[in-house]
Formats: sequence, structure tokens, C-alpha cells
Amino acid sequence: MIMPRRYLLDFEKPLVELEKQIEQIRELARDSEVDVSQQLLQLETLATRRREEIFKSLTPAQKIQVARHPQRPSTLDFIQMFCDDWIELHGDRNGGDDMALIGGIGSINSKSVLLLGHQKGRDTKENVVRNFGMAKPGGYRKALRLMQHADRFSLPILTFIDTPGAYAGLSAEEQGQGEAIARNLREMFGFEVPIIATIIGEGGSGGALGIGVADRLLMFEHSVYTVASPEACASILWRDAAKASEAASALKITGKDLVELGVIDEVLPEPAGGNNWAPIDAGNTLKRAIEKQLDELLELSTEELLEQRYAKFRILGKFIEAKNINELQKELSQETE
Repeated sequence: MIMPRRYLLDFEKPLVELEKQIEQIRELARDSEVDVSQQLLQLETLATRRREEIFKSLTPAQKIQVARHPQRPSTLDFIQMFCDDWIELHGDRNGGDDMALIGGIGSINSKSVLLLGHQKGRDTKENVVRNFGMAKPGGYRKALRLMQHADRFSLPILTFIDTPGAYAGLSAEEQGQGEAIARNLREMFGFEVPIIATIIGEGGSGGALGIGVADRLLMFEHSVYTVASPEACASILWRDAAKASEAASALKITGKDLVELGVIDEVLPEPAGGNNWAPIDAGNTLKRAIEKQLDELLELSTEELLEQRYAKFRILGKFIEAKNINELQKELSQETE
């Protein structure tokens, strides 16, 4: 069996030589009777420690690279990992079936749920089919149709966000991209079932928001959530996409920043090396988090659920206004003195 070649990011290059040594020793052990177990253990321990050190100190720009990793687990990967069963549903009932946004019925621990999310490809050919995870209006209308189905039959809704943004081509605009996303935002506030959204990779702009109005918003440690990609932000502010790294830091797109800002409810830890390094561990982490949040939400009455959802989004940004007011008051008092 030929194992797929692991895709290495720039900042992982220091591990390359170490991994080559480990592989050479393994080959030596296979081809001879020499006991190299102790040496192999030492090198593997060293590689693990260095990997942990690298991933504990990632910059926002580096986290974006991890979030976009081509081997990072996708929506379908996670669904297959922890769903007892899964039936994909297709079509927006308006003439299309967007492959960039998938959804269907499944069960977790015998509990029926609706699952939907963005789906990227593993290679160029599949990415073309999936439109690189950038859904068109039909995708968001399909998502809305499935969520309405879930609301009608009292199925909790689980969404998985992984997109650089909604597709911004001419055809999408002609078909009503803005209206489709806006309608999803409006309708999701009124659903009487629990909604849990998880950012599993890249959460970009309105494309993420289109399935992101949730009672609980989770994200993985090396995922990102942003109003615009750092490249786009840098091009707008400085007319220089090369300043994307500076933009990434300024945008506050990491889990740590977003928890402090009150946008994210929980940041899920990732294995050393990211979710692509140990996808099964990542799936188990996500499943436990979803089960915990779902149990809490199912204890709420419909009225409590809707009130908390409204309050959650209504309060976003208030502290920024308060901070600006306090600074203004301080400046005014200094001028008075």
C-alpha cells in the first residue's frame, strides 16, 4: 500500500531532516535484525517535541496556512468519523445542486441530527467540482431547505464551516448571492431547534455566516474566522497583497482572539501538527464537544433557546463601543483639566 505524501508547510521544514532520519532507521530495522528501537524512540520523541514547539507559537499568518492545509479533515471526513449513519440530501428545489455545500441526515449516538457544511476537494480536479468550497446561491438555498426540514421535524442542526468565502463570480451575483445569504441569516434566528456551528478550517466572510448563526459557535485551535481574507484586506488597505501577514495579525482571526472578543464560545485543541496530522483524534475531540454542547442546549425550552440566540448576537461589538466612549471621556476630561 502506497501512503499519500504528506504536504509540508514552510515552517515545518525544520522537521524534514529529522523525519528522514526516522524513516532511514525504520528501513534499517526492516532489512536487518539490528535492534534500533531505542534510537528510534529517541528520534520520534525529539520530533514530537519540536513539532509541539512549532505549533504552540504559530503566528496568525501561519495558522491560516494550517487552516488551508490540503490534507486537513473536511466536513465529509468528520461526518464519516463520528456519525452512526449518514444520508446525503441533494438539490435546492430550484434547479441546482451545489457541490461546495453538502448536507444530509445522520445520527450521533442514536440521536438524529441534520449535518451540513462546506466541502473542499483533495486535489485540483476535486476542487474544481467543489468550487474550492465556495458556495453559490444554490448552495445556501439548499442549506436553508435542509435546515427548514430539520426545524419541521425537530432535528438539531450541526454545521461545519470551511470556506474562503461565498463565490463572488458574475453568475452568483446574477442569481442573488447576497439575498440567499441574508435570508439564511434571518431564518436561522427563528429556528426552534439547537444549532451548533464549528469552524473546521477557514471561515471567510459572508460565506461562513450563511450557515454560521448558531447557539454555540466552536472552532479548532488552528482554524481562522475572518470578515475578509488577509490578502484581500491588505490589498484594500495598503494596495499590497504582500502585507497579508500584517493584516492577519490586525484582523484578530485566531481562536484566542475571538474568544476574548466574545465571538467564539469554545476553542477545540488540535493534535501537535494540526488536524491533518491525526484526523481521528480531531474527530473524537469534535464529537465530544458537540455532544456536550448539544446536551446543554436540549435542556433549554424553545423560548430560552431563541432568547439566548438573540442575546448572543445582539451583544457582539458592544464592548468596542464602550471602549471608544471611555477613551473619549478620558480625553475630554484631560482637555477640561
